[in-house]
Amino acid sequence: MPSLKIVALLLVAALSISPGATMAAGYTLNPFTLTYDGAITENAAGKVNIHSVTYQLNGIAISANVYTPANYNPSKHYPAVVVAHPNGGVKEQVAGLYAQRLAEQGYLTIAADAAYQGASGGLPRNVDKPANRIEDVRGMADFITQFAGVDADHLGLLGICGGGGYALKAAQTDKRFKAVATLSMFNSGLVRRNGYLGSQISTIQERLKQASDARAQEAAGGEIIYAGDVQLTDEQIAQLPFDLYRQGFEYYGKTHAHPNSTFKYTMSSLLDLMNFDAASHMALINQPLLMMAGSKADSLYMTQSAFKGATSAKNKELFLLDGATHIETYWKPQYVNQAMDKLTQFFGKVLK
Repeated sequence: MPSLKIVALLLVAALSISPGATMAAGYTLNPFTLTYDGAITENAAGKVNIHSVTYQLNGIAISANVYTPANYNPSKHYPAVVVAHPNGGVKEQVAGLYAQRLAEQGYLTIAADAAYQGASGGLPRNVDKPANRIEDVRGMADFITQFAGVDADHLGLLGICGGGGYALKAAQTDKRFKAVATLSMFNSGLVRRNGYLGSQISTIQERLKQASDARAQEAAGGEIIYAGDVQLTDEQIAQLPFDLYRQGFEYYGKTHAHPNSTFKYTMSSLLDLMNFDAASHMALINQPLLMMAGSKADSLYMTQSAFKGATSAKNKELFLLDGATHIETYWKPQYVNQAMDKLTQFFGKVLK
């Protein structure tokens, strides 16, 4: 077993795993740089198509992919779904996978890179503030509801991992979303504050001081300081005590790597992250709610906590993917298929 000091160091590092030299080349084989199995390789008549778009959100250029259903006709009316990506992820990874699979079910979908991240604009790079991520979700709704053929009265929301927490916060007040679903929800504020499974509670004030100092340095025009801007060896990864981090390294650093994807974020972002809680005010959600997570996910406690607080949600359901860990819900066909079957049923009752 690694020492407590080493575990703490690795936990901090794992929050910002950088693909670096281990990056896979799979994205280069796809003309749209999509990383997932079964990804679209060309836009063909009569099939699901992908459209790269850019739009402005509060003065920042947002890069997004819109997926249109087979035989898309802009004169018709389609239900739509906004898909929010995980922390450190980009639209070409798991968010794109679920957006494409939903388009195959007849939905018009959008997956966008968060502001300051991925291929979207914004400086400094890799700012990761909850208010921005929530606004990203709303901005996708703004854009997609104006897209030709979209029925704005039939708009759904799917948030994955960190995007799931931000999706919950967006849906609490934005009632354009008629149905809300999450997959492997990750409460970014809770983890940045207390550490994963409460592993860093003893260092909260120390880390807040670091974030405060980083903000002061930025204000003075100094160099931007990033949290967890390190790379880990395979041996160090193997010592990580949680499946999420071990498997996350494999997913983001190897099997589904993308050059725009990084968990690096500005240290000053912690000033906003550490007093954020995705599970607060859950009673504001009165829309139908589906929360999905792997039964073996060590992140399951976050989904359970938020779900418990959703006392006003209509037709709410907590659905466990039997045998799945957190990261396995991103790519393993048996779990993706289970999640998609549930999403098809759930959105089909409200949006179609």
